[in-house]
Amino acid sequence: MKGSNTIGASLGPNLAKLYLEHNDVQEVRILPSNIENEYKISGLLQGREVYIDIAAHGSSTGFRALHSNNADIAMSSRPIKDKEVKKLAALGDMLDLHAEHVIAIDGIAVIVHPNNPLAQLSVQQIAKIFSGEIHNWNQLSSSYSGAINIYARDNNSGTWDTFKNLVLGKKIPLSESAKRFESNDLLSDTVAADPQGIGFVGLASVRQAKPLSVSDENTVALQPLHMTVATEDYPLARRLHLYTAPTGRNWAANDFLSFVHGQSGQEIVEQVGFVSQNPVAVDNLEDRQGPNEYLELTRSAKRLSLNFRFKPSSASLDNKARQDILRLSQFLQLAENRHMRLLLIGFGDEKQSQRRAHILSKLRASAVKSALRHQGISSLPVAGFGAFKPVATNSSSKRIKNRRVEVWLVSEDSHSETLSMAWR
Repeated sequence: MKGSNTIGASLGPNLAKLYLEHNDVQEVRILPSNIENEYKISGLLQGREVYIDIAAHGSSTGFRALHSNNADIAMSSRPIKDKEVKKLAALGDMLDLHAEHVIAIDGIAVIVHPNNPLAQLSVQQIAKIFSGEIHNWNQLSSSYSGAINIYARDNNSGTWDTFKNLVLGKKIPLSESAKRFESNDLLSDTVAADPQGIGFVGLASVRQAKPLSVSDENTVALQPLHMTVATEDYPLARRLHLYTAPTGRNWAANDFLSFVHGQSGQEIVEQVGFVSQNPVAVDNLEDRQGPNEYLELTRSAKRLSLNFRFKPSSASLDNKARQDILRLSQFLQLAENRHMRLLLIGFGDEKQSQRRAHILSKLRASAVKSALRHQGISSLPVAGFGAFKPVATNSSSKRIKNRRVEVWLVSEDSHSETLSMAWR
């Protein structure tokens, strides 16, 4: 396994260790190499050494290793780029469900020193800080001043790639004064020791630093918390991936990926500090926002910690959503959930008319309902609320995040009269 430091620093080695132990490998150990950010996870199986090698030098290095046949699995904290898909075409379609594996959700936390009084920033303000346009804390806070010190990940990092894509875009350069780091943890510890510092790291590497709430244009500021990151509503949420050749895969890589997608693998994801994809039902928030009908529909419901999303410019579920259909099926088979019904609520981005946005949002919910039906799962009649509750600005390519379907759990006897009235 080669690639992302975000995955390879702790998550990858711990997944590899538990996978070997689940396969009756004895005396499993995580052995650091004499090269920084490289590990050997080794043990004994029937007296013979078996091992998994991990080299975590950035997402780009993983795809290069796949191309040169120096890795079975590429670790990436960003989606594969079009140019990488083309370069790896000889291995098969790298966008296929059998090639792209979302293994966890991470939030890129924007961090400052614990004594910094600032509580939140918009994506637009963050861009101005990291470009150097905003260079003193007194431009953001009346109670704090001093030159801002910028810390950023290096160019090989998927964390940097994601930050650049979500915050800076193609036109805003990173300030030349920024200090660059290969390691998330080292960057975080540096910010936590610098009262004038600001940086960005993966969610599992916040450590002693202070994470800020983040808003996008015309959206509510959100902390990088379990629910906001799991649903990918948090503006700087991202997916962590493993990529393999979809054709000619070796059995060990295939078996390892099945383990990572399963309950035990996802529990390790949570233990390491990322957000797992095992569904969790959360009690309703009293201050939730939305149209009155939406508030009434969800009044006695519980929100599930996943949103269904779609392929770009498509009505088809993306690869994560297709895996989540299977996870949701297993979740509903648990004894405590068998009396619950699913409520699917679609949302979308702004269209030429509210009516069109409403229709498309309802069609998205219907697409999820159809996919669930193929798994033998019935759900309540779907609802759609168009462009209400945006989680990203509608003025850029990020608007695709607004095309989503929320999943709610409703008990069979819960306010059935209200539900029937809503869909009459």
